[in-house]
Amino acid sequence: MKNNHLIFEGCELVGKSYLISNIYNFLEKKYNKNKNILDGCHWINSDIGIFGGKKSRPIINKYINILKDLKNENVIFEKFHISDIVYQKMYHNKIINYKKEEELLLSLNTKIILLTVKPDKKIFKKRLTDRLDLYPHYKRISKNPDWYIKQQEEYKKIIKKTTLPYIEIDTTNLPTDNWKEILKWLNEK
Repeated sequence: MKNNHLIFEGCELVGKSYLISNIYNFLEKKYNKNKNILDGCHWINSDIGIFGGKKSRPIINKYINILKDLKNENVIFEKFHISDIVYQKMYHNKIINYKKEEELLLSLNTKIILLTVKPDKKIFKKRLTDRLDLYPHYKRISKNPDWYIKQQEEYKKIIKKTTLPYIEIDTTNLPTDNWKEILKWLNEK
């Protein structure tokens, strides 16, 4: 079995969940071994109020241990250490690195998919409206479109410093089938 260890990164509202659902569906079907359990791919939404907080580094290291336990499986993380770097910088003005953790991730054949959109306030405003319709609790942390554009700029700067292989995918137009571009990059058919 081929193991794909993937981290989807990108600022809020770029469509990570949408693209992940397509990749997950493909990998889960292809590698599923059990009629009763979805065991072909494991999707871990790792940022539920963790990144940018005081406990983010120890929790990221626990996720890396989970990845070690699943080293022969397909695993998708929705946000990870790049998000923590961006959040720490933007929310706390802290500069941090994950050099040691990246070495471990690299040894586990982990790759990053960075999702970006055209830096257009109208796009972010529409996506924010859609998010608030689905998840009203998001209003407590929502920002104006300029904030998300600035956040995306930080992701684009930080990703250039990673030692992990990565690809940047434009998700300006959703729905899209550019998840197939990711599969091609992963040598999946």
